[in-house]
Amino acid sequence: MKHFLLFICGVLLISCAQEKQNLNFLEVALSSNDPKIKRVMDSINSYEVQIIYTQINRRNDSISFTDYEFQVNDSSYFYPASTVKFPVAVLALEKLNLTDTLSLNTKYYIEGDTIESTIANDISKIFAVSDNLANNRLMEFLGFEAINQNLKEKGISPVRLSHRVGYRSDDLRTKPLIIYLNDSTTGITQSLLNKTPERLKLLNVEKGIGYYEGDELIEEAFDFSQKNYYPITTQHNLLKRVLFPQMFKEVERFNISEKQREHLLKAMHTTPQHIGYDPATYYDGYCKFFMYGDTKKNIPESIEIYNKVGFAYGTLTDCAYIKDTKNNIDFLLTATILVNKDGIFNDDAYEYDEIGIPFLAQLGREIYQQELNRK
Repeated sequence: MKHFLLFICGVLLISCAQEKQNLNFLEVALSSNDPKIKRVMDSINSYEVQIIYTQINRRNDSISFTDYEFQVNDSSYFYPASTVKFPVAVLALEKLNLTDTLSLNTKYYIEGDTIESTIANDISKIFAVSDNLANNRLMEFLGFEAINQNLKEKGISPVRLSHRVGYRSDDLRTKPLIIYLNDSTTGITQSLLNKTPERLKLLNVEKGIGYYEGDELIEEAFDFSQKNYYPITTQHNLLKRVLFPQMFKEVERFNISEKQREHLLKAMHTTPQHIGYDPATYYDGYCKFFMYGDTKKNIPESIEIYNKVGFAYGTLTDCAYIKDTKNNIDFLLTATILVNKDGIFNDDAYEYDEIGIPFLAQLGREIYQQELNRK
């Protein structure tokens, strides 16, 4: 009887351990009593939160994903802001392989501009500090219609990029690139005329109770229907394909060389100070919202965060692959949150630092801690 009871106790302990191990980490994170999480969850209808967390499982040489979602809805619009720079960077690398006169380090500038750059530098700036001009140069190189078509052909949808970022521009024609072929000659790319974007027919595409145009307050909802559309399922899908191309069919992969992919991955996790930016202004967490967005401390060398953030019109989004090389864990996390308490857009009165970034930072830490304890 004694041995039988010990056996039963052992079975129960194993069952409890397995049950604990199989908990949905995202549910556990969102039920945290930490005030950075709780104040959002207690008023969840105010924040338009959407989250995808992917647990990565490895056995021998095989990899599998388990996705967990919270309030994910591709039909519910949020403004993606600078997250659109991620597909732009990847597609620019792919187009290099079709352009004989350009390489990663070929110097060029946009017609009518004086700033010289290279594709390599532009991609580094896009991920380190979310540089708008660097992104817009690559948009001129690609054209909106080509961006959308190429993504859809790879099964990365829904998506619609329709405008440059950082300033208002209704110009549908891209500007030519002036390329330095050598010390004495230059080449010019063609200008492309893009179609007028159709209005998005989505939920919540009109937001708030008012917005500013210059100094004038317009007391009606702000219309996002002709702006960029890049939901978190599409962002998460793109991140998987870049980080784990072997998990996808060849026609679904990006046609970039190993050298190009290495440059992309390095740019995605390199912090601003390591490419020459002042760390006082551009601290490590400046474009790394998960885990470190609410602190100005340096990110440990053992933590690598491959990501792209976006922040504009009160919306904060981060799409990240987080890897701890010391403890041998990794996971994918994408989330968006709207923090605009007064419902007015273009007034620069958004609760980024008070609510949005602390929520995303703590969400990352909650998931990370559970991954750390996972067997």
